Amino acid sequence: MAKKTIVFFIIFLVMAALVAGCSPGAKNTAPEPTENMPSVYTVADNVGDWGFPAPYSHYLRGPGYIRMSLIFDTLVWKDENGIKGLLAEKWHYDQEQNMYSFSLRKDVRWHDGKKLTAEDIAFTFDFTKRYPYPWCDTSIVEKVEAEDDYTVKIFLKEAYAPFLTNIAGCLPIIPKHIYQNVENPSNFKGTKAVTGTGPFKLLDYNKEHGTYLYEANENYYLGKPRVDRIRFVKVSGQMIPAALQKGTVNAGEIPPEVVSKFQQNFKVLSSGHDWNAKLIFNHNIKPFCEKEFRQAVAYAIDRNRLVKISQRGHALAGSPGMLPPDSFWYAPEIKKYEFNPELSRKMLKKLGCNQQNFEILTTSRFSRDAELIKEDLEKVGLIVSIRSLEDKTLDARIEDWDFQMAINGHGGLNGDPQCFNKFVLGGDFNSVRYRKNEELVAMLEKQLSIMNDERRREVVREIQEVYAAELPALTLYYPNWHWAHDGKVGLYYTPGGVSIGIPVPLNKLAFLEGHNVR
Repeated sequence: MAKKTIVFFIIFLVMAALVAGCSPGAKNTAPEPTENMPSVYTVADNVGDWGFPAPYSHYLRGPGYIRMSLIFDTLVWKDENGIKGLLAEKWHYDQEQNMYSFSLRKDVRWHDGKKLTAEDIAFTFDFTKRYPYPWCDTSIVEKVEAEDDYTVKIFLKEAYAPFLTNIAGCLPIIPKHIYQNVENPSNFKGTKAVTGTGPFKLLDYNKEHGTYLYEANENYYLGKPRVDRIRFVKVSGQMIPAALQKGTVNAGEIPPEVVSKFQQNFKVLSSGHDWNAKLIFNHNIKPFCEKEFRQAVAYAIDRNRLVKISQRGHALAGSPGMLPPDSFWYAPEIKKYEFNPELSRKMLKKLGCNQQNFEILTTSRFSRDAELIKEDLEKVGLIVSIRSLEDKTLDARIEDWDFQMAINGHGGLNGDPQCFNKFVLGGDFNSVRYRKNEELVAMLEKQLSIMNDERRREVVREIQEVYAAELPALTLYYPNWHWAHDGKVGLYYTPGGVSIGIPVPLNKLAFLEGHNVR
């Protein structure tokens, strides 16, 4: 890791460049690059810190995984055309044995120079039995055998449709020679903790300033990356467009209102609707434990008004079945809960729940949504207060069930429909953790073992119908997101999202020359 003086110098240069570049009338006075200067690709991020980028210590949201993925590789990966081999050169599925066999590349080395072998793969899976990796449930794996140095066999307990995308394409492979003596991986940080096989190495991470600096792995088995360094800097969302125009950053998310302006001189990427904002109900307490109450709340909320006002028209109203309309798995014929305050009042009166006091927890990101929802709910007789918290505090309160209603959001909706299991049955703050309907739980478990997409699609549509009726959370809307970049790297939104469905256009393969690997 870099010395403190180097860290502060880097931060000083970054902040100085941003201030100079974003000041009204300022000129870009950065020196012209020369052959001896490293090419640095700078990405603006309005949050900044997403945790230390090791597998067990990055923050459990998409940008945290992205930063880790630059350092650690998986067996397979997705690019703009589908699943590709990464550490694995080829693979096949043996249905009779319910086993995947992977042939590893023979030229992969860890960042410290040691060779990667099948033992590292087997060790990684064994390690997750003792220390589950939150992004990837490997409990479906029966055993892993290293047949030789470059062949590994993974036996499953039962058929598992999303194995390639959600396990082989998600689980970061860690070095046995480093992690075998680690007993508390969430606290394991420092240079050794970020020894991976990926295209970049971590030079510096500054939690306070929310900055990351990576350098290219010159010995990467798919070829040296096309940039020497990647830098993530914290820039407020309002300042990102100015930073892009001044050339102090290469890429960043931009507001929908400036898209047409940026299309003239920048590459603009538009996302699918992989991400949703949702109102979560604490279904463990009264009256939220009654699905009729949750339904009455849904009828009271004008989701189209949220789209029009809080999102300024740049979103789609949410489906009560969670999945967005542009998903292959979407069920169009489900209960919609069209705005109907009169019906809501009748339902609340019947339940004896009108004139009660309730609190909505939110963050500054959803403050306008909370205000509009408060207005809607008060029109049907509920008394509502709003409390705004920091993002991580809200996540912790949701995870501890310390709330009545809360507004938060997450991506991952356009990947494999295993996302339903993650966001309905999972154990973290993004999940509603709802097991009160046995039919829903049974269907969720069943769909994972259906290997035929069309048959699986029928079950997933039934899941959406039951979920919409139970309504443990109400999806409010799917925002339209846009990124602008200068074209120096061919960024793209990965179909179905990066790994398990992360809707961020920072796929590490975009940073490689000829990144269309087999």
